[in-house]
Amino acid sequence: MKSTPSPASSSHITSSRTLSRRSLLRRLPLAALAGGFHIHVRGDDSKKIWMTGNPVIDKAREVALNILKPTQAQLEHAWELHFQSLVFESYGFAPRFAIDGERLSEAIASGVSGDALADLRESMSMNRGATNERERKEFFDTFHAAGVTVVFQNAGEEGSDPLRLIKRLAHFTHATDMLKPQLTKVVTVEDALAVKKAGHVGLCFTGNGVPLRQEWESVKDELRFISIFHELGIRMMHLTYNRRNPIGDGAGEPHDGGLSDFGHAAVAEMNRTGVIVDVAHSGWKTAGDAAKASAKPMVASHTSCADVYRHFRGKPDDVIKAICDTDGLVGMCCIPRFLGGTGDINALLNHLDHMIKKFGAQHAAIGVDTSYVSRFDKEERLKIKKRPDGSSPLGGAGDRWEHLWPKDDFQTTPEMDQSIAWTNWPIYTLGMVMRGHSDEAIRKVLGENVMRVLKANAVATA
Repeated sequence: MKSTPSPASSSHITSSRTLSRRSLLRRLPLAALAGGFHIHVRGDDSKKIWMTGNPVIDKAREVALNILKPTQAQLEHAWELHFQSLVFESYGFAPRFAIDGERLSEAIASGVSGDALADLRESMSMNRGATNERERKEFFDTFHAAGVTVVFQNAGEEGSDPLRLIKRLAHFTHATDMLKPQLTKVVTVEDALAVKKAGHVGLCFTGNGVPLRQEWESVKDELRFISIFHELGIRMMHLTYNRRNPIGDGAGEPHDGGLSDFGHAAVAEMNRTGVIVDVAHSGWKTAGDAAKASAKPMVASHTSCADVYRHFRGKPDDVIKAICDTDGLVGMCCIPRFLGGTGDINALLNHLDHMIKKFGAQHAAIGVDTSYVSRFDKEERLKIKKRPDGSSPLGGAGDRWEHLWPKDDFQTTPEMDQSIAWTNWPIYTLGMVMRGHSDEAIRKVLGENVMRVLKANAVATA
């Protein structure tokens, strides 16, 4: 496997002065949890450093801790390690804002189309904190409680139409414009390091598809929007989503023909432009072909290990090895039916163990692929009148094109979802500590590997 130095190892943000574990934990509310959350560390409360005061977050943590049953020493060590580290999620979603029920009700009453209503609802969930103080506080409190520095943010609706892809990118660009410096758009490793140093949080955008005009005049012309989206801040793209496209086949297709001739050209253009190739949703042959074609480290940003639990959205060991051979990474998601087994925090840890032990900690990451939704979203939704048939006007008309999944009978429970909730990031760290992984290995999984791949794909700009 190819090997490159860790990006200035400085993604491990640690003071040269040695801090006692207790003194560090006492500093966390200011240094790591700026924005309002308080982790109690004095007296009898010191045994519950995981508590935040947010009942949704604390319930999820209680579920996970009841499964793991850590010692107090393990808990304190994990908290110290997690909040000192630069945590860079390999793919996912920042906390989501509550919708504005009154404004949506007004839009419905005015007779806007279903598509316009969907766009408005999505915009609210992605940037409402720019105008609503309660939502802004909820967002930053939650982000800091999770101890996440940067999220590789889903910033493009699944597909290849540039107009389809640009909507979420606009929503999140607006959020980073209006909420800076507390929320920053991250496009380089240096940006991420600066965000960590300042005690802020950041979003690095992934486009969820290669933008194709589908005019097919020439290969070069068809791929020219890759560089345009890169200029807009996109640093990673799915080659395919679950279905087939001109590049290759998605994970949900019954027959995987692999990377197309045009797909090879797309990978080459992404390499040239500085966009990370992501095959998380690609079929196994398409993913393996892409790994062989890529001249730069590439990823499966949010997936699972199919040799631990065989699922079409996972990746088998031969595909994982091909990705690792590019010096890339494979991020483990937090979707119970992709993880299988117990479907909970232990299932996630089983997949991480497999990655770390078989392929090396330098190739593992976590791409949760779920999000925390504001506690106030439910009350806002109650403001919206239902249709005469009792259904919500916010509901969709039917199955979307990308959701034509193969049969999957796995039964998910609320406890599974809670144990691997997005806000349980410090407990993912705790689980790795309890499984015996070294601090160095854990720091790589938490963020150093994503930083390395981001840096390796960067290109010089004029």
